[in-house]
Amino acid sequence: MATAISANKAELLAIADSVAKEKLIDKAIVIEAMEDAIQRAAKNRYGVENDIRAKLDPVSGDLRLWRVVEVVEQVDDYFKQVDLKGAEKLQKGAKVGDFIVDPLPPIEFGRIQAQASKQIIFQKVRDAERERQYDEFKDRVNEIITGVVKRVEFGHVVVDLGRAEGVIRRDQQIPREVVRVGDRVRSVVLNVRRENRGPQIFLSRAHPEFMKKLFAQEVPEIYDGIIEIKAAARDPGSRAKIGVISHDGSIDPVGACVGMKGSRVQAVVQEMQGEKIDIIPWSPDTATFVVNALQPANVSRVVIDEEEDRIEVVVPDDQLSLAIGRRGQNVRLASQLTGKAIDILTEADASEKRQKEFVERSEMFQNELDVDETLAQLLVAEGFGALEEVAYVEIEELATIEGFDEDLAQELQNRAQEALERREEANREERRALGVEDALTTMPYLTEAMLVTLGKAGIKTLDDLADLATDELVEKKRAEPRRRGDDTPRKEPKGGILAEYGLSDEQGNEIIMAARAHWFADEEPAEAGEEDAIADSEQ
Repeated sequence: MATAISANKAELLAIADSVAKEKLIDKAIVIEAMEDAIQRAAKNRYGVENDIRAKLDPVSGDLRLWRVVEVVEQVDDYFKQVDLKGAEKLQKGAKVGDFIVDPLPPIEFGRIQAQASKQIIFQKVRDAERERQYDEFKDRVNEIITGVVKRVEFGHVVVDLGRAEGVIRRDQQIPREVVRVGDRVRSVVLNVRRENRGPQIFLSRAHPEFMKKLFAQEVPEIYDGIIEIKAAARDPGSRAKIGVISHDGSIDPVGACVGMKGSRVQAVVQEMQGEKIDIIPWSPDTATFVVNALQPANVSRVVIDEEEDRIEVVVPDDQLSLAIGRRGQNVRLASQLTGKAIDILTEADASEKRQKEFVERSEMFQNELDVDETLAQLLVAEGFGALEEVAYVEIEELATIEGFDEDLAQELQNRAQEALERREEANREERRALGVEDALTTMPYLTEAMLVTLGKAGIKTLDDLADLATDELVEKKRAEPRRRGDDTPRKEPKGGILAEYGLSDEQGNEIIMAARAHWFADEEPAEAGEEDAIADSEQ
């Protein structure tokens, strides 16, 4: 077949090779783009209704152009169909149902057709190049990469990565670090997103992962998996903490990360613009890890509140400022490292808090159980802090308290149960006064006290409850650590309506699903009523 364009075979293949090498894409993609451009030009010449194909041989450079038609008994579409008589002229032995090839003569590219074809090829090559960039970098997330600063736009640094461009956004840069065009920078690949304008590669020098990868480069034991970085937290440009553990008992994880005369850690510090790094031994025991994380401060004791997911740390008076750190930096990093909210108290603060709780609980037992101060204080000293604990504990446990016997234990339990009933009745009356319907009392896990809380929040019917999401109902409150001397006004921490009652997500979900059950129950009678109405109308 004669070629369909003016360029000779060698030129076509040379163009395809050149573009493929320049853009680092498969030559077959460039060939396909050329074929598509020729097909479109031919359709413009012979009519877009035709099914025109073009094939460029990647070895010889031969170009074939043809039209595909279907053999039919009666022609309805003259552009894509041919009858048996016409088919015989194109291909002997053709039968109805066959698709045969109708060779087309060459076409000449005018200026407009040539420009359109050029745009088609450029677009396909550009799309292939973008896809190649995305495929190359999407699996390199959390890897360290080196590039050259290409330009700085509105505080964001654009980095030339060789085959693509990445960007270090302003919030992912180390504060006060100055970079100039032409500087070589190392960063971690934070995210790669496919967008219309091409793949967007987001880099970071401020993320904790950057520090972890730098240590992996400097410490062979981390790279080999002998030492593992279990947690990391950073205040970029100022201070950082990492928790490390060794899987080989003969290797000290902290010493290995520090290196001879601090050589290893100093290499990381220099790359991070002088950021001070605390290397901390990680421990599966939360209390031990918290104590380590607050280094260099000494800790007297740790109290863990599992329900609130908070940790109360008591330190000597002279260690308070060290534990908190400048502008709260030390405790904030320790909180990020452990994933727990940490409250710092001095011995005096802790003593005052314990004394206040002791007095409050004693007065509660005096009033609710109608006992004297000595007996109430004795209960608190033995670890009882709520009426429920007294009401439902084993009699033997109460009777073993010094000065108690079974009769006194039984009497205290009876009074505690009566006090709980009085509370329940008071809550029931308040709940009804708030207009919370009785149907909510049938929901699992909900007590009268919880229903009062719901009523105060405007949740008064099954529909109101059913409309809530699980987190709106039971999500725990999250608050920043509060430290002595910190009088900064704080917003009330957000949480679910029933956050104070310690319900789990599973329990919250069960409550909401139970509230929604009547929606589905209501649908069945409606459907049955519709069927009856249809039957009546048919009669």
